[in-house]
Amino acid sequence: MSNRKAPPFPKRAVITNGMPYGDKSLHFGHVGGGFIHSDIYARFLRDRIGKDNVIYVSGTDCYGAGIEVKYSKALENNFKGSIQDFVGQFHDVQKKSLESYNISLNLYATSAFGESGKKHEELSNWLFESLYENGYLRLEEIEQFYDEENQTVLNGRQVEGRCPVAKCKSEKAYADECEMGHQYSPHDLIAPKHVITGNTPVLRAIKNWYFDLERFSKELKQHQEILAEEGISRKFFLSNVADFLKPPTIIVKTEEFDLLKEACAKMRNHQANFNESDKSAILTFESLQDRQHACRILREYNIRFRTGTTLVPFRLSGNVKWGMSVPVKEDINDQTFWVWPESLWAPISFVQTYLQQKTGSSESWTDWWFNSDSKVYQFIGEDNIYFYAVAGIGLFMAMNQIAGRETVKNLPNIIPNRHVFYGNRKVSSSGNVTPPSVDELLEHYTPEQLRMHFAHMALQSNSVKFLPKAVMEGETGFDATLAEGNILTNVFNRLVRSCFYTLQKYFDGKMPTVAVSKQAQETANTMITEYEWAMYRFEYSKVIDLLDVYLREANKIWSASSKEAENNESLRANVVVDGFHVVRVTTTLLHPFAPEGTDKIREYLCCGENLWDWTFIEEPLNFFTDSFKFLEPRVDFFVKHQSQL
Repeated sequence: MSNRKAPPFPKRAVITNGMPYGDKSLHFGHVGGGFIHSDIYARFLRDRIGKDNVIYVSGTDCYGAGIEVKYSKALENNFKGSIQDFVGQFHDVQKKSLESYNISLNLYATSAFGESGKKHEELSNWLFESLYENGYLRLEEIEQFYDEENQTVLNGRQVEGRCPVAKCKSEKAYADECEMGHQYSPHDLIAPKHVITGNTPVLRAIKNWYFDLERFSKELKQHQEILAEEGISRKFFLSNVADFLKPPTIIVKTEEFDLLKEACAKMRNHQANFNESDKSAILTFESLQDRQHACRILREYNIRFRTGTTLVPFRLSGNVKWGMSVPVKEDINDQTFWVWPESLWAPISFVQTYLQQKTGSSESWTDWWFNSDSKVYQFIGEDNIYFYAVAGIGLFMAMNQIAGRETVKNLPNIIPNRHVFYGNRKVSSSGNVTPPSVDELLEHYTPEQLRMHFAHMALQSNSVKFLPKAVMEGETGFDATLAEGNILTNVFNRLVRSCFYTLQKYFDGKMPTVAVSKQAQETANTMITEYEWAMYRFEYSKVIDLLDVYLREANKIWSASSKEAENNESLRANVVVDGFHVVRVTTTLLHPFAPEGTDKIREYLCCGENLWDWTFIEEPLNFFTDSFKFLEPRVDFFVKHQSQL
C-alpha cells in the first residue's frame, strides 16, 4: 500500500442540484450542464465515503408566477386539469428523463405536493417563524407592478423588461430580479411589460417581508475570504460573489454635470467620482438607505442612472396565487412565499422527506446539513450564483445563529457551472433558443457517451459550445460529441477484451498467481492520487484527460509486451496480471462517469460491489475475485448507439 496524500473528504455528504421549473420538460442544459455533474459527484462520494453516508436530492420547483403564466396559456390550449396536475405531469416527465441518463438521485421530489410538499410547507413555516422571532425580518412597503385592467398584483415573471444594473448582460429581466440574479426595485426596471397582455403596468405600494441580508455583510465577506484561501472555489464564482459584496453605488451617464452636482449636494454619506471627459460619474454610498435616498433625488431631477450590484434586503413574500401561504404577522394577510427563497431551502425539506422514508424520522436532518462531519454540495448554473451563494448562504448563516452554531461554519459548498451553448447560442429555461430535448438526444447517443462528453466540457472555467452533429441540421463530418465516449467504446473496450481473451486462451480463464509489477502498481497509484485530487476540486475534464492518457499508455504497453511474450509463458502471465490491474483500477475510477459499462465489467470479473469501495482502491484484482465469467466473442462493455453502427 502507498502512502498517498488524500484530500479531506467529509464523513457524510448531501448533494443537491438546481431545481428545474415545473412548467417544462428538461433540455440538455438541465442534464448536461447540471445533473450529470452532480450525479458524478454523488456516485464518487458513495464509492469514496460509503453509499449510506451520501444523500443526493433534487426536485421540481413547483411554485411561482412563471408557472401561473404557462398554466394560463395551457388552459387556452384546452389543457384539462388543475395547476397541480399541470406541474405534476412535468414532474413525471422530468423524473423519467433523469432516470434515462442514469441520474442516481435518492429522491426527486416536488415542493408543492406529496410527502415532500408537506415537509416543505412545514419547514417554510418554521423557518419564517424562526427568522421573525429572532429579528431577521423586516416589513417594507415598496412599489410593485399592478395590472389595472385585471386588478392584480404582478410578480416575478409576469413582468419583463431590461435590467437596470450597470453592465448586466442578461437577456431578460423580470419584476425585481434579472436572470443573472441582480436585485433591484421594480421602479428601476427598464421598459416593463405585462407578459400576457403586453400592457405597461403601473406601480402601487405594497407591503412585503424581507430578510435582512445586509446584516450578514461582514460574515459573507469573511466566508468569501475562507473560500479564497481554500483554493477550491471557481475563480469566476468568487469574482461574481465579490460583486454583490461591494458598497452601494450609482452609475450616471450625463452631459449635465452642473445639474448632477446640484443633485449630489442633497445626497447623504457618499463620495462622487466625476469623469467629465467620459460624461459619467460613479456615486458610492455608505449604506443602502443612503443610496435609496439618492435614487429618489435623481428621479426628482429627471437624471437617468443605473445601480451597481450590492447587498439588498432579500424578499421572502409576494402575492402570487400559486404559492405557499406565509404565516400571518402584524396583520399582513394573503401573502405567499416568493419562489426563490423557498426553493433555496427546498433541498432541506427533500432531505427531511428522504430520511423520513428511510428511517421513519426526519429529526436528524441538521446532522446532515450543519454538522461539522458533514458537507453540503450544491451544483447550480452560473445565473443563480446570487441566490445560492449570497442570499442562500445568508439565510443559512441566520439559521446557524438561531441554533447557537458558529455563523460562518458548515455552510454549503456551491459548485456553479458556466453556460452550455447550443452552437453559438445560450440555452436557458427562460431563453428564446429551443434546444434538443434530452429524449431527442438519446435517439442518437447513448447515455454514457453524453455523460462523458458533458463531464469533459470544463464548465468550471468556460462556457462551452455543444455541437451534436447528429441533431444539428446540415452538420457533417466527425461528431465531437463522440470523442470522450470513444475512450470507452474503443480504447477501454479493447484493453478489457484483450485481457479476458488472453486469460481464456492461455490460462484457462484463471488468473496467474503472480504479483502485479512494481511499475504497474506505482503508475496506478499515481493515477489514483491525481484522480482523487481532481475530483476533490470538481475538475471532471482533468479526470477524463488523465484516464485517457492512462488507458492509451496501457494499450501501448499491452501491445508491445504481448508480442515480446509470444513464446514466454512466464512473461505472458505478468502481462495479463498487469493488464487486469489497469482494468480493475480504471473500472473503479470510471464508475461515477459510466455506471452501466463499468458494472458490466464488474459482472464479468465476478466481483462484489466492494470493487467500488475506496477502502480497497489500491488492492489488486485477486483481492476481490478468483474466478471470471466467460467472455463471448465480440462482446462490448461500452456500446455505441445503434444509429452509429
